[in-house]
Amino acid sequence: MPRSNLRKVQEGWRVQIRVIHALMIRELNTRFGRENIGFLWIMVEPLLFATLVAIMWRILKGPEEHGVGIVPFVVSGYIPLTLFRHCVGRSVSVFIANGSLMYHRQIKVVDFIFVRFLIEMLGSMMAYLFIASLLIPINLFPIPSDIGMFLAGWILYCFFTLSICLIIAPLSEMSEVLEKFIPVTTYIMIPFSGTFNSASWLTPSVRDYLLWSPFVNAMELMRGGIWGEKVVPYYNVWNPIICSAIAALIGLALCRRVRRTLVVE
Repeated sequence: MPRSNLRKVQEGWRVQIRVIHALMIRELNTRFGRENIGFLWIMVEPLLFATLVAIMWRILKGPEEHGVGIVPFVVSGYIPLTLFRHCVGRSVSVFIANGSLMYHRQIKVVDFIFVRFLIEMLGSMMAYLFIASLLIPINLFPIPSDIGMFLAGWILYCFFTLSICLIIAPLSEMSEVLEKFIPVTTYIMIPFSGTFNSASWLTPSVRDYLLWSPFVNAMELMRGGIWGEKVVPYYNVWNPIICSAIAALIGLALCRRVRRTLVVE
């Protein structure tokens, strides 16, 4: 690549990073303000959901299930689920909410989706680290057996979530009806997310169908990284990679189409 073109690419990346940073600050101030704990609410929300659900399951199911602690099992599943639900919910009508910023040439429609996803992802990561740091010293959460395997599962889960958001955002701009179906859809997908069950607990026939879900494959990777030999993870890394790539391409094409018809205020 010629040096002049390389400089243009580098300058473009610097501009894009500044745009993302500015949009993140604006989004955080708009959503959480500067009072109380401010932007830390991005961590508190998934933390509260995961903690309350884990307590409920601990009361109903007891301390362990299939030799795995019920509290860390639920927490490790519900925080990623909360990430997905919040990201999808925030993607609806995201262009309408930020339409006034579109007159800036440097801002693209994809930036709005990525910023909201990035905020939710950071909040979920902070919640994960915070609750693990509290539970590990009292032996209620295991020290990850393979941190690389866990991070691979987390990245794949986040990648697929982002690709779904790229589709939901432009579709919500094309049809207002979609907004009504989103809450129901996120609840329906829970059995196919691997949140409250492990593939090794299921019969082979059910397991084969469930492993078509990119979420289940990513979740199995995360839990394999956390518990190691205590669990038998079933996964195919190519499933979430291929599904995410296809969904992202479809989403980017839809975003490009919507941008042509989007009215800048």
